[in-house]
Amino acid sequence: MAWIWMLLVAGAVLLWAVSLGRILSSPTPYSLPPSPRFLPPLGDRRSRNVLLVLAHPDDESMFFTPTILFLKSKGHSIHVLCMSLGNADGLGDTRKQELYDACATLKIPAEQVAVLDHQKLQDGFHEKWDHGLLAELTMEQIQLWDIDTIVTFDSYGVSGHPNHRDVHHGICKLLHENQRGNIEAWELVSLNMFRKYSGAVDIWLSSLISSSSKQLMYCLVNCSPSRTFEAMAAHRSQWVCARTSETN
Repeated sequence: MAWIWMLLVAGAVLLWAVSLGRILSSPTPYSLPPSPRFLPPLGDRRSRNVLLVLAHPDDESMFFTPTILFLKSKGHSIHVLCMSLGNADGLGDTRKQELYDACATLKIPAEQVAVLDHQKLQDGFHEKWDHGLLAELTMEQIQLWDIDTIVTFDSYGVSGHPNHRDVHHGICKLLHENQRGNIEAWELVSLNMFRKYSGAVDIWLSSLISSSSKQLMYCLVNCSPSRTFEAMAAHRSQWVCARTSETN
């Protein structure tokens, strides 16, 4: 029986190595399936103005770095709207600066980053964010930056954080009320626990699901994991082993 277990372990290690090689095989970020239909130029504009809508500082590094790197590799202009300071632990000002530092690492100019501190949008698991207010504040940035594309959380919010989920519903409300229909929106699909922590191996399943889905769905491959680490390293206040409060 021992040789069977050894064979299974060797197979798992080989699969992981092949999967990692698949991810790192390209010098630039890419999508699966490859498709020119994913964020093509709009009219005479070769690039898009993309608004990444977040709940807290560090969301951009923890969840959206592959998306940011892919979009920038295609020449699109990335703007960031963070709905709160992430002040659940009283570190709001620190976390705000960390967000600017992380965005600098990701080559997003400071003038294209907005961090809000609204009384009704405070960080916390038990804080209920008003969807109408979220839609209103997002529209202000859309008009300011001439945004044509939004990227944000899906209805589960990746980690399940209520603030993430409220941001999703706020964007849905904005899209529903936007009668001009001139805003395109994409959401980051939440994964189950097994897929989330399967690492490089999940690229095969993600590729299959993206290719066979009846909805438009793409797997954006981060071929430079070190860039994600560098961006996340900017959020030094969040590098702790245990949390005593309910924050992101």
